[in-house]
Amino acid sequence: MPSKNMLPKGQRHHSVRKEYRATRGAEPAPEVVVPVLDFEDEEDSTFEDGIRTFTAAPEAAGMRIDAYLAQTLPDISRARVQLLIDSGQVRVDAKLAKAKQKLIGGESIEIEGEPQPPPLHAIAEDIPLEILFEDQYLAVVNKPAGMMVHAGSGAHEDARNRGTLVNALLFHFGKLSEVGGDLRPGIVHRLDKQTSGIILVAKDDSTHRKLGEMFSERRLEKNYLALVHGYLAKDHVTVNLPIARDLIRRTRMTTRRAASDPGARSAVSHVSVLDRLSTPYGPFTLVDVKIETGRTHQIRVHMQSLGHPVVGDFLYGAPHRILANPAVKHDEGLELERNFLHAAHLVFVHPRTSKTMDMQSPLPADLAEFMAALKAGPKPAASVS
Repeated sequence: MPSKNMLPKGQRHHSVRKEYRATRGAEPAPEVVVPVLDFEDEEDSTFEDGIRTFTAAPEAAGMRIDAYLAQTLPDISRARVQLLIDSGQVRVDAKLAKAKQKLIGGESIEIEGEPQPPPLHAIAEDIPLEILFEDQYLAVVNKPAGMMVHAGSGAHEDARNRGTLVNALLFHFGKLSEVGGDLRPGIVHRLDKQTSGIILVAKDDSTHRKLGEMFSERRLEKNYLALVHGYLAKDHVTVNLPIARDLIRRTRMTTRRAASDPGARSAVSHVSVLDRLSTPYGPFTLVDVKIETGRTHQIRVHMQSLGHPVVGDFLYGAPHRILANPAVKHDEGLELERNFLHAAHLVFVHPRTSKTMDMQSPLPADLAEFMAALKAGPKPAASVS
């Protein structure tokens, strides 16, 4: 069956780049169109006994086999394509393919089965952990920026099973719920790697399911602190824009795809201004963001849609280095090596004791120091005697 993320029938043979650029007001550049194959409709493709067979398009000439397959198969990432090749599941003209192999067009390509990452079991690791609350059913922890919540399935064993929040949780708590599987024990919800703040963890399966229902039914209050570029025009604004995967830059999310798009999911963020900062580095706004939904990159994408990217969020348009006003001399600028985004407040009813839990996490030191540096401005240059 084709992926649910495929384009509708009749639209699978053209690139989306022209339409994407048009939404950004940019003039589309000439491009090579790599057709997206529909294995149910293509006359030159077959799918029998778990083996997909098709002919490389003429436009594939000069392309690496892994890059071509990643573009041709929209339901499989490039990392999974490489896994297929490394596992000997891809043949070109009846010979095992190599990832760096370049096509000339017209080759017969066979793909056997689906990519199968090796099983991964999270392991305990002695990593310091700030625990805000703990009982026999659940825990609330304060995740630092730079720590992934759980391992990713696409990396190598050593890289993907070390240094995560799950590794730390297993060391400190031992037994956690198994609802999330071997890779995500205890994890009820997530934060981006570079976002700090409150994470809720379940210790048993029953508690995990009850917490999951609370999240899906929006019976929790989640508030974030964020510093964004520029002044927000209004003190309060609600962003109600669906979020979907960016069709060109796959690491990004976007609000530019239509709400009717099957890949778009509803997302609601309530933004309230806490402070407008007039600094030597320009205007900034400190905001409180209450989210009703928990979509990937939700706050970051919604703030970008307002024209006010989160400070330090290079993926969504924030500058890498913030320079002071031209009138200020000797300015080396300021850098923040992570998003100025912190999960500061979580309110929920304990699923086993029915007690209202009001959990708070103050702004971490790195963000407080950065904001102080913004207000203070560049240090004067040392005098030369």
